[in-house]
Amino acid sequence: MDRKPFSLRNLLNLNLLLVFGLVAIAIKWLGLFGGEEHNEVLIFATSALAIIPLADLIGEATEQLSSRLGPQLGGLLNATLGNAAELIITIFALSRGLTELVKASIVGSILGNLLLVAGLSLLLGGLKHGRQRFNQHQAGMNATLIVLAFLALAIPSIFDVALVEFNALSAELLFSEGVALILIILYGLSILYALREPSHRASHQTEASLDHAWSTPQALGLLGAATLGIVIMSELLVGSVEPVVAQLGWTEFFVGIIIVPIIGNVAEHLVAVQVAMKDQMDLSLTISLGSSLQIALFVAPVLVFISLFFQDKLLLVFNVYELIALSAASFITALIALDGESNWFEGAMLLAVYLILALAFFVLPGATPVTG
Repeated sequence: MDRKPFSLRNLLNLNLLLVFGLVAIAIKWLGLFGGEEHNEVLIFATSALAIIPLADLIGEATEQLSSRLGPQLGGLLNATLGNAAELIITIFALSRGLTELVKASIVGSILGNLLLVAGLSLLLGGLKHGRQRFNQHQAGMNATLIVLAFLALAIPSIFDVALVEFNALSAELLFSEGVALILIILYGLSILYALREPSHRASHQTEASLDHAWSTPQALGLLGAATLGIVIMSELLVGSVEPVVAQLGWTEFFVGIIIVPIIGNVAEHLVAVQVAMKDQMDLSLTISLGSSLQIALFVAPVLVFISLFFQDKLLLVFNVYELIALSAASFITALIALDGESNWFEGAMLLAVYLILALAFFVLPGATPVTG
């Protein structure tokens, strides 16, 4: 087989980061580098670095399996496993009662895809190719869904004020469960609609399936091994969050809204930027906007039901800072996506909004709930 062409992914060679998984295990369970209390930052950093290539391997294995299942089942598999890494991380966070971190990571993932990933894609793609064009109909549909997703997440937060006032705790959970169920149904309908669109199916033809082909047992084996690896690394990562927050002076809110989303999605982010630099803006925006929709319409609602198995229940109630950030990101992204073309300056604007929000979250001493 010919050598793969030079690309951003090949340059970084994410699989080299797998060694940090062994380092994290050695520090945690073999007691290397001194006492455990002083190693929490190292455990957090090394497990986070190890999750990056593991998430990439899950994505590659999923793409290989999808290419054999056809557009319908393959699209469903991609939709289900697209954010598997972050889902696993947040499940471990829920098991430890870190519901605020989970909600922050949900918001952070949406912000990261809409502002950071789309911004970098538009910026670098625009600098290389000038004005770029994409499918206006598909981008417009995704933009509309993004605004709808924001409203769906904002409504429970607003109405929760009245429920708290009347001490209707059971109604709070019922409201979140009802909204979560509606969002999951809407997400399923969006997949059904997308899979019936020929242009959408064509845009999902991935480079991985063209570059090389794995056998089905190989893809399944790699998928299982990578998932197990993320389970182990997620346990280490989440277990070190509170000591890291105390040692570095960060807030749990900042870790959830900025750090965790970048860790879980960086491999997918690189793909979106890479294809934008190849002037494939339809695919790039499908990755960034589609991942945001998957978080809002599928991952967040599923976590609501998963939290029922733990002591602390997850409510779709976000603080005022998260709502402001979501509204800004959803509306500015929708405006940019509606005209069917992009340029590097639009990417710079998206990145500016993300950096401003990241700085605000960093200096914010704590997150005040809407009801507080």
